[in-house]
This record gives sequence, structure tokens and C-alpha cells, in this order.
Amino acid sequence: MDKKVIKKQKIQYRIRKKVVGSSGRPRLSVFRSNSDIYVQLIDDNEGKTLAAASSRDKAISAQKGTKSEKSKLVGAAIARKANDLGIKECTFDRGGNLYHGRVKAVADGAREGGLKF
Repeated sequence: MDKKVIKKQKIQYRIRKKVVGSSGRPRLSVFRSNSDIYVQLIDDNEGKTLAAASSRDKAISAQKGTKSEKSKLVGAAIARKANDLGIKECTFDRGGNLYHGRVKAVADGAREGGLKF
């Protein structure tokens, strides 16, 4: 494996030791690929995904703008879905990515949508 991949996996494992999602306070997991960004609300006790959103959703991919702007829309979309499920709080799992750019934009969009973490 590549050194960069191993380093990111170690960061992911270190984060996952501390960040655990429950049904009352699920984990907001972020996956960032080169072109898209995906978020999920996960209940780790049940092992189930409660809600998901991505930049590939039709409403978001139809928008014009940069990847960071679309990431903010993804954060707002997951906040809306969480609100429909009655979820107000979650824990943020950045997935080994640095907290800036698109990952930060997702968090800002979710906060503006009403999620607390």
C-alpha cells in the first residue's frame, strides 16, 4: 500500500476509537473523493445508516458552482433529512480528512441547517 493511504487509515482508526454514534446522537460520517462528497448519519449501536446525502443527488448536481459550494448544499441536505427524522444533534466524523475546504463546507452547511455537533 501507498504510505499516504496507510497514514490516512491510521488517522481514521484513531478518530473512530473516540467518535461513536448512537440513535439519539448519530455519527455524521464524511467521505470525500476527488470529484464528489458523501455524508451519512450512522447509528453505530444498530449498525444502520439513518440518512445519507451526496453531491451526486439530482438536486445538488444540477446546481452550478464549485465543489465547495456543492459541499455546503450537501450539508444543508443532510440537516434537512435529520430534521425530518427528529435528530437535532450528531457527532462529526471527518473521515481522516483535514477540517478545511469541502469537509468544513459540509459542516457549515449542516450547522446552518440546524444540526448541532
